[in-house]
Amino acid sequence: MIKHSHGAIAVVIILAVTGCAKRTPPPPQVPQAPQAPQAPQAPQAPQAPPPPAAGARRVLEVKEGLASYYAQAFQGRTTASGGKFDNRELVAAHPSYPFGSLVRVTNITNGRAVLVVIVDRGPAPAVSAGGVIIDLSRAAAERLDFVRAGRTRVRVEVLRLGD
Repeated sequence: MIKHSHGAIAVVIILAVTGCAKRTPPPPQVPQAPQAPQAPQAPQAPQAPPPPAAGARRVLEVKEGLASYYAQAFQGRTTASGGKFDNRELVAAHPSYPFGSLVRVTNITNGRAVLVVIVDRGPAPAVSAGGVIIDLSRAAAERLDFVRAGRTRVRVEVLRLGD
């Protein structure tokens, strides 16, 4: 008899524990209002691009090609614009942009960019034939991180034409 009472006690305890467990009722169902059919919308006209951000510059021309940089032998020589070339300044040579033009040169490989001023003519015809479109000072080449390579693929964007 004692054996049966232990089993009965266990059943009573289990029923008591599970019966006392708190049950959360499901959230009430809120009926949704039927939606009216929508009329087809007319296509929207394309929107004009947003105005440039403050300080942004308008790009006048974009070209892609190779950039090289001046050899140290040109340091101090007279440029085609009449000034002395300084490899420590952010300057460049281009075959046709007016002197004083401001251009942004971006290294396509690493995304680095630099602003340079056109102060000379070049690159030399033999170099241009190899796809070089701009010749940069060593300072500009260092900012674009291609001194070791000697040349790199660039995007040249004219921001302001010189005189």
